[in-house]
Amino acid sequence: MDIYLPIAEVSVNAPLLVALGALVGFISGLFGIGGGFLMTPVLVFLGIPPAVAVASMSNHVAASSMSSVISYSRRRSVDFQLQLEVAGLAAAAILLPPLAIAAAGWRFWHFHRHCRAKRWMQA
Repeated sequence: MDIYLPIAEVSVNAPLLVALGALVGFISGLFGIGGGFLMTPVLVFLGIPPAVAVASMSNHVAASSMSSVISYSRRRSVDFQLQLEVAGLAAAAILLPPLAIAAAGWRFWHFHRHCRAKRWMQA
């Protein structure tokens, strides 16, 4: 019984996919490794494009992480202050370099335009 995956634009055998998912889940639980580490190559091996396979596993990791945060926050085991600090540093690391590059580029353009105008006036 094949099912069609419209985003991947391929048909895959549904029982095989479920069996491989169960096997990967068992192995990842047994060894304590992430399931995406094993499932992504399995999906690619089944003919699913790599970009779709990686995106599928990323979605799974996001859902699993959210479930873990909810579970641990009920036990009062999540340090939300630390989370805010890390998020602030990450935002600064993402936003500040492009702003610095843009500012440097604007200063270079302004300086270059000024020098060119000065040369034109001297000629």
